[in-house]
Amino acid sequence: MNIIETRALGKRYGQVTALRDCTLAIPQGQLVALVGPNGAGKSTLLNLVVGLAAPTSGEVTVLGGARAGSLASLDGVAFVAQDTPLYRNLSATDMIHMTRNLNRQFDEAYARRRLLDLDIAPQRTTAKLSGGQRAQLALTLALARHPRLLVLDEPTAALDPLARHDFMATVMTGMAEDGVSVLLSSHVLAELERVTDYLVLISHGRVRIDGAVEDLLGSHRLLTGPKGQRPDPHWRTIQVTGAGVQRHLLVETTAGGPVLAPGWEDRPVSLEELTMAYLREDRRTARLAPLETIQ
Repeated sequence: MNIIETRALGKRYGQVTALRDCTLAIPQGQLVALVGPNGAGKSTLLNLVVGLAAPTSGEVTVLGGARAGSLASLDGVAFVAQDTPLYRNLSATDMIHMTRNLNRQFDEAYARRRLLDLDIAPQRTTAKLSGGQRAQLALTLALARHPRLLVLDEPTAALDPLARHDFMATVMTGMAEDGVSVLLSSHVLAELERVTDYLVLISHGRVRIDGAVEDLLGSHRLLTGPKGQRPDPHWRTIQVTGAGVQRHLLVETTAGGPVLAPGWEDRPVSLEELTMAYLREDRRTARLAPLETIQ
C-alpha cells in the first residue's frame, strides 16, 4: 500500500507556481526525507499532504487512497509544523487536555507517560520549556493520536545536536512500536543519512529525484580519473569537480555498476553527496525559468 500518492500535483498562489507536475508513489512503513533548498516547494507539498491547502491541479491521496484533508484521512495523519506551535500560556497538561478534546482518538495515558519519561513538568507553561522540550511535547501530542502517517516540517531546525538526536530517537521508536510512516522535511543531510529509507528531492517546485535510498545510492558512483577522458559515454554525469590532471565525476550508472577503464577509480556516494550534486546540477543547468520562491 502507498502511504502517499500524488498525480500531476500542482499548486499556485496567484501568479506564483509553488509546485508543479509532482507525481509520487511512496510505500508505507518508510521514513521519507523531503529535501531541497529554501523556497523549493517542500512546505507546500507537506501542506497539501495533510490537507491544509487544496491543489490547483492534480490530486493527492494518503493512507492507501483517502483524499488528503478528507474526514477519512484526518484520524490517520498527524502534523508537527516547523515552529512546533503550542499555546505559550498553557501548561503541558492543558495542551494534553485540549488536544484530547479536539481529536476523536487520543491516548492520554501515552501522552502523560511520555512527559514523565522526558522529565517535562506537567504544570509548567510551554513558554518556560526549552526548545527541545517544546519539540518533544508537540511530537508527543502527535504520536498520542497513534497516526498511520506522521508529517514533520523541519521540526529540529532550531534544536541543538543532543535535542535533535533525542527527537529523532522518539520518531524512530514510534515507527518501531506503532508502524507509523514518516514524511520528514529537513536540511540536516548528515543526520538523515542513518535513518532515511526513501528520498524525495525538490527544486524549483519540481521533483528532481525520488526513490528508495538504497536504490538511489546503488545507481550512483563517485569516479576519479584522468582529465580529458570520459569513463563511459552511456553514464549520465551529474557533477564534475577537481582541478589539475585529475577530476571527480558523480555519475548515474547503468545496471550492473561501473566497469572502469585503466586509470579510473570509484567509490560509493553518500546521501549528502548525492543530494548536493543534484542540487548543484539543477542550479548549473537552469533548465527551468526562475520561479518566485515560496514556502
